[in-house]
Amino acid sequence: MSASSLLKALKAEGLTVVEVGDWRDHNRNHKGHWGPVHGVMIHHTVTRGSAATVEICRKGHESLPGPLCHGVITKDGRVHLVGHGRANHAGLGDDDVLRAVIAEKALPRDNEANTDGNRHFYGFECENLGDGDDPWPAAQLEAIERAAAAVCRHHGWNERSVIGHLEWQPGKVDPRGFTMASMRERIRDRLK
Repeated sequence: MSASSLLKALKAEGLTVVEVGDWRDHNRNHKGHWGPVHGVMIHHTVTRGSAATVEICRKGHESLPGPLCHGVITKDGRVHLVGHGRANHAGLGDDDVLRAVIAEKALPRDNEANTDGNRHFYGFECENLGDGDDPWPAAQLEAIERAAAAVCRHHGWNERSVIGHLEWQPGKVDPRGFTMASMRERIRDRLK
């Protein structure tokens, strides 16, 4: 999916998209391949404040350079595009989970970290403290649904191509505050 195709797909799904800096060329491709891409991964940021969240996801930090995702979904439901290509968001995860995503089958339990997810997943970071108490506004949940559906629609994937970080990498808990099963139901309904 080219940068222009991603932008077009998100807008066609009815999203408000903010293009941040040089997002079309901002990536970690010099650290490894991006692709083949097989799915969409949803995260929470453990941050507060839209501007600060977008900045962190775009630039990263000393131990993890940005971009930390492709799009940041803020509480107001806007999608801020911060990168295109390989991004530092998924890390190592379970090859059995990747096979299930590719086959669009039910996910097995993630119990190992042996496969580079940054190569195989689009990533959306969603502004939330991730403490289970920080609310997920309706506009934000709808934007997550629409963004994931936009990518799936472009590729001809179904809702089983969308996973949470907690389903990919042992020890991860994100996104916390809603279930990926409920989000996949929403995505399934939108794709109909």
